[in-house]
Amino acid sequence: MRKKSIIAIAVLVVLAAAAMLVSKVAFAKDATVYRFTTIGRGNIVSKVSATGTLNAVTTVSVGTQVSGQISKLYVDFNDHVKQGQLLAQIDPTLAQQAVSDAQANLQKADAQAQQAQRDNARNGELFNSGLVAKSAYEQTQSSFAVSAADVKSARVALDRSKQNLAYTNIYSPIDGVIVERNVQQGQTVAASLSAPQLFLIANDLSHMQILAQVGESDIAQIKQGQDVNFSVQALPNRTFHGTVQQVRLQSTTSDNVVDYTVVIGVGNPKGELLPGMTARVDFVTNAAENVLTVSNAALRFKPATTTATPNVGRASARQDGLKPVPHSARTSSLYYLDSQGKVQSANVKTGITDGIVTQVSGSGIKEGMKVIAGSLSSTTTTQSAPTAAPLGGAQQQRGQRGGF
Repeated sequence: MRKKSIIAIAVLVVLAAAAMLVSKVAFAKDATVYRFTTIGRGNIVSKVSATGTLNAVTTVSVGTQVSGQISKLYVDFNDHVKQGQLLAQIDPTLAQQAVSDAQANLQKADAQAQQAQRDNARNGELFNSGLVAKSAYEQTQSSFAVSAADVKSARVALDRSKQNLAYTNIYSPIDGVIVERNVQQGQTVAASLSAPQLFLIANDLSHMQILAQVGESDIAQIKQGQDVNFSVQALPNRTFHGTVQQVRLQSTTSDNVVDYTVVIGVGNPKGELLPGMTARVDFVTNAAENVLTVSNAALRFKPATTTATPNVGRASARQDGLKPVPHSARTSSLYYLDSQGKVQSANVKTGITDGIVTQVSGSGIKEGMKVIAGSLSSTTTTQSAPTAAPLGGAQQQRGQRGGF
């Protein structure tokens, strides 16, 4: 009898242990650890991001129309110059010699023209007297006309040589700042098919522009007069402002990606922005103030194994069989726990987004309401669940109750 009692007690212990294990496993399966976020209220700005380069609005490339050696430089980088100011000088020796040669050729042509004129006058008198043949007289007339043309040609050559001599002095065509200086004193420059660039002058750095590249998927949202915020790496804690001045129609294609150039006007009264800086640009496409907002993670969340029943404005709902909630491209669903700890859903209308939070509105949702932003693994019990902070600053919790 004693042996049978011991066996019975052992069987009962085993059955109790098995029941506890089954209960524990079932509880672990049903336990879902959610991450929560809170519906807030505030301002939201929708934007399109791009990158661009800062440039002066007007720049002039200063070159040379004559070849020679740079004999003198009068300006350097960052110098402020006035229109007509002397920037550099090319050795004028050859140009001066060319002027002297052209002057001599003009004198020679003028002397020959005077002699041809006298010969023509003399033969005219002889022809009228019948002492010279008509052909001889016509010959002197032709020589006189040719000599007169030679004088004109020599005068043009002299003017050209004088102009080339003047070109040895390089003057500033505008008021501005020397942005680039591409020559050194003593360097030889050659003006062949294209004039070499000696200097690059920016007209006014107090007004600059950004040339930003915007993809074809976003270009329809960019309009002239649109507000722009941008930052530069040199001043990471500063936000600057500008205005869209032009959306250029010409596109560029790189690696099958089509971009359009957007010109942004920028004020630079303190001269903090420099040409060539890379700007991170945000085009403000829409804005809303004092609206309900929720983390995008909450809008992306869907229950893993069941779909909650829509429950807008009610504290609880039957969950005999949860069905999916249809919604359009401008609507979505938020999920929360009702007073019984069961997952419920609420249809909401979505508005603009900044990529982190989205504007929402709908019957029954309110500021401060906790909604589900995600879930963790359900293979552990509450005691062993991780305690990482969830989105929106809400504490991670299991079975937290909320709702309308």
